[in-house]
Amino acid sequence: MPSHLEIWRPSGRELISLGGERVTVGKSSTNLVSLDHDSTVSRVHAVLENLGFAWSIRDVGSRNGTYLNGEKISAERVLRSGDELRIGKSRLVFWQVKEADQTTTAEETVSVAPTQPPPHLTRRELEVLVVLCRPLVSGDPFPEAVSVRQMAQELFVTEAAIKQHLQNLYDKFGIAPEGERRVRLANEAIRRGAVTLAMLRDSGTDQT
Repeated sequence: MPSHLEIWRPSGRELISLGGERVTVGKSSTNLVSLDHDSTVSRVHAVLENLGFAWSIRDVGSRNGTYLNGEKISAERVLRSGDELRIGKSRLVFWQVKEADQTTTAEETVSVAPTQPPPHLTRRELEVLVVLCRPLVSGDPFPEAVSVRQMAQELFVTEAAIKQHLQNLYDKFGIAPEGERRVRLANEAIRRGAVTLAMLRDSGTDQT
């Protein structure tokens, strides 16, 4: 199963295929994943290891740390498709796709046919997901998750209602109670096709 890193650079999004036994990430041009545009990244910042059945990531003593789904990691962590990494100020997303997908661009990676169909969603749950996922197409190199208050204001419901919808969505998508759950939920919703880039762009246009 091929794996890729989707990287946000000042010039736009880029897709790098992962291969071999290990891949280093850092500011130096000698890294396979070179983030030389980001002054907050260490020369060699993190290492991805090919475990055969999956990829893992570990920080190698960087000065600003490595974050997985919003949580600073202190030990090696196994990656799952849709996991979001922050290295310095750079945002990367790990994707694992089927052999037949032949993904060639970052946008196609986000839109790739899901390995699992999305769960059944109510209309309100879908609306919550669209609002939650919209920052992913905002152009911000590392968008912040939408707050519960912001979602409540946009959808004209109470914060308690939003929290209940989010809990239902965590259960339906199997989001474990660790790290930044809203970030993981947004990535999982896109990975499994519950929310498409076209839906996000259309909803963003409606807001202007």
